[in-house]
Amino acid sequence: MSEALPGNLGAYELTGRVAVITGGSSGIGAATARRLAAAGAAVVIGYNSGADRAEALAAELPGSGHLALRMPMAETEALRAAAAQVEARLGRCDILVNSAGVTRAVPHADLEALDDTLIDQVLVTNVRGPFATIRAFAPLLKRSGDAVIVNISSLAASAGSGSSIIYGASKAALDTMGLALARVLGPEIRVISISPAAVATDFVPGRGRAAVERQAASSPLRRVTEADDVALSILGAITHLRYTTGTAILVDGGKHL
Repeated sequence: MSEALPGNLGAYELTGRVAVITGGSSGIGAATARRLAAAGAAVVIGYNSGADRAEALAAELPGSGHLALRMPMAETEALRAAAAQVEARLGRCDILVNSAGVTRAVPHADLEALDDTLIDQVLVTNVRGPFATIRAFAPLLKRSGDAVIVNISSLAASAGSGSSIIYGASKAALDTMGLALARVLGPEIRVISISPAAVATDFVPGRGRAAVERQAASSPLRRVTEADDVALSILGAITHLRYTTGTAILVDGGKHL
């Protein structure tokens, strides 16, 4: 005979909760929006230039309360304004998924090709932007009392691999930032990094599915990581990893081995 789960260890419902996803109009962000909405959350789809795409996604999600908001990673005041709109329109924020990012493929050995403009763009979008977003939403998340921040990192952070040297460095910075934030934002907020290998999206300009399939072929599971694989990991981190914070979780098919 099975025993009932004690206390609050039963089903973790997202009904009535609000999730904000930066970079939410495509790729991992859009897949996560679909999963969290299906689990009952009201989803805020943050976008930079993909307004039409974000609005269309918000309209197709199951449930209610979904909306699209401009959340450019390079504009701190716009991120603060977005947090104020979420508070005014939805009254709360329980989940923040930092999925916005940028990169460009640059061979690691070609140091001259990794120009200052790209370095600055990647660091602003992938490091400063997530921090500014967390800073803007921290009061709302604290008020939730049981909030989660999920930062989308990468295997490149620990392997020194990825589309460029600066991309891997930016994700390592994001992970280190998560360590510090987990200390200072607890106990009300958990901070978790989800770190996939190459995902079958159009995130890296010029990288097609064939390139992702070649990378996946050398992993133990030999299967391409899809955006929904990452979204399911994010959902699991939110709903089931209740005693996990300040750590990075690989979703890479064993590629790190």
